[in-house]
Parts: sequence; C-alpha cells; structure tokens
Amino acid sequence: METIVSGARPTGRLHLGHLHGALKNWVRLQSGYRCFFFVADWHALTTDYASPEGIEQNTLEMVMDWLSVGLDPKRCVLFRQSRIKEHAELHLLLSMITPVSWLERNPTYKEQMRELEGRDLSTYGFLGYPVLQAADIIMYKANKVPVGVDQAPHVELTREIVRRFNQVYRPIFPEPEVLLTETQKLPGLDGRKMSKSYNNAVFLSDPPKEIDQKLSRMMTDPARVTRKDPGEPLKCPAFQLHQIYCTPDEIDYVTKGCRTAGIGCLECKKIMIKHVVEELAPFQEKRAGYERRPAEVKEVLAAGNRVAQEQAAQTMSEVRNVLGL
Repeated sequence: METIVSGARPTGRLHLGHLHGALKNWVRLQSGYRCFFFVADWHALTTDYASPEGIEQNTLEMVMDWLSVGLDPKRCVLFRQSRIKEHAELHLLLSMITPVSWLERNPTYKEQMRELEGRDLSTYGFLGYPVLQAADIIMYKANKVPVGVDQAPHVELTREIVRRFNQVYRPIFPEPEVLLTETQKLPGLDGRKMSKSYNNAVFLSDPPKEIDQKLSRMMTDPARVTRKDPGEPLKCPAFQLHQIYCTPDEIDYVTKGCRTAGIGCLECKKIMIKHVVEELAPFQEKRAGYERRPAEVKEVLAAGNRVAQEQAAQTMSEVRNVLGL
C-alpha cells in the first residue's frame, strides 16, 4: 500500500475552505493508502514565533474538526509534529545539502514576504521551512502528497532535495508525487480566498443561524447593483458554492434567474445556504461530543504519536547509517 503524508498548521477551528480543499480528500484517501496526517505545530512558529500561546488549544480544536469530518484513527495516523523529534534531526541533515538559492526562489516565500506585513520574517526558520516540510514528508517515505496547486512547488522542492540526497549518499527515499485536490480554492465572504486571517470564513462549527447570516451577505456579481440588474454567475463568488452544493436543476434555475434578473441575490444564496447547513449538521453533532470529551482527542494524538515515532525511528536509523553518524 502506498503512503500518503500531509499536515496542517494548528490555526484552531477549520472552515469550508479546509473542508473542500483538504479534509474531504483526506477522508477518501484513508481508505486506499497508508496515511499520516500531522499537526504542523513547528511550522506555526515560522511566521508567528512571538505568539506560541495559542498552539495547544488550536491543536485540540483542529483535531476535533478532523475527527468530526470522518478521519478515522483506525485507518490513518494522526500525530503532532513536535512530538516526533526525528523531524528536527532530518531537517538539520537535509539543510546541509539544500542550496539557499532553492529556498529563495520559492514562490510562497516571496508571496508571504509581501502579504504578511508587520511580522518578522527575516529568520532562518521562515526561509528554511520548506526543508522542514521535506523532512516531514520523506520521514514516512511518502509516495504521494495531497496539496492544492499553490503548495505544489513545495513538493517539487522536496523532490529536488530527495534527488540530491539519493545522489550524494545512496537512494533510500522515494520522490513523492503531487496529488492535487479537486477544489483548489474556495472564495470567502468578500470574494478573496477563504481564510481566517482575512476574517471572511464560514467555520465548520458555526451555528446554523450564523452560517445563514454570513453567507447571506457574501459578495456577489458587482454588476447586480439593484434587484432588476442582470448578472453573470461565473463572475459571482457565491456561485462557486452553488456549484459545489446545489443540484443540477438548482444550478440551472439560479443561472437563468441571475442572467435575467428573475431572482434576487439573497433568494439565490438561500438555495445554497440550505445545503451548507444540512451538510454540516452531522459534523457539528459529532464535534459537540468531542468537546465534551477532550481527553479522547488527546489520546488519539498520543496513540498516533507512538505509531509515527516508531516509523521515524526506523527511518532515522537508516539515515544515520548512510551518513556514518
């Protein structure tokens, strides 16, 4: 069975963007692959090292969401990155063979330097986080890495690092392949990418009333200034949610209604909102149970840590032997 590895920074409660961009894919993959999904808590420090106080609670909140959407500890390994110290050791060893120029050309590095104003990003940790990411992936000898298109360059850099390691020493790591997720980017309430930092997210644990209120005010086609103005669904951020949630008949109905001004934007969005609320209802019921039993969530992570630790120890024993350490 091939191995899948993926992780996420502990940012707390997850939103619809996470659900469609990663989690639904993870749930499918756990049936056909040996899956390792980890809380990337060291990575949380690369862009916000001065504010570590929320990591513990955010980890708990995120893993509650993972379990509630259907990740099954009996079919995948859920663990916490910082509990497996071998990740740091392999990161150090890979950093010895990774040219600085490879890191400086990373498009995400350049993008975040522009966007994350007010944060100190002039650290080695931020520049070198793709090397840590490579260590995370190859520690478990991953064959595939499920990511969005914006993360694909990181996997390609991992492949380059693996090739260099295998050539300089000897081949012990497979080159992981990108496994692109179907939903690449979900729009937030303001039309930008849904993100907690943009304050434009619908969280999976939001109560139905709050979901309704948020999505009712979601940005639509700017051409529809008044109720009588026709619009173009393909220019409407809310329509992207219709395409995910609504039936073909409903999509046909709102498409025609928008282009002819036959329906208003709020009426249109209410059709989609109903489906969002219905889909999240069973998730929220499960999550409420985990909120009452946080010790159960911690035990899931502890058990996953033990499995990951065993695999990491085997990998690092092999690496140390190859390097004569």
